Amino acid sequence: MKGITVILTETVQTGTDAFGAPIFGEVDTPVKNVLVGEPSTDDVTNSLSLYGKKITFMLGIPKGDTHIWKDKKVRWNLPNGQTMKVKTFGFPITGIEANIPTPWHMKVRCEAYE
Repeated sequence: MKGITVILTETVQTGTDAFGAPIFGEVDTPVKNVLVGEPSTDDVTNSLSLYGKKITFMLGIPKGDTHIWKDKKVRWNLPNGQTMKVKTFGFPITGIEANIPTPWHMKVRCEAYE
């Protein structure tokens, strides 16, 4: 198995205004080796019960990644030239890196938004 590169849109402080209040902007950050998969039936049922949202994809995040994945926009290119755009929701499901034999240790729930 191998992952793909996805674009994570992060909100960062880009400066301050005349009154000293922070100004925020969006920055696109590529993240390599992310698994993109379908959720199980249980995942869909649980997300509808807990969050009122329907999972369309589950992302497998590689070990060592330090990005914040809660409530973020993510996109990636499809083989047909289109771009899939999703929003993450809920808290990521994280395992202990040392106890997981695969290169991925975190699952993130996503819903399609465009």
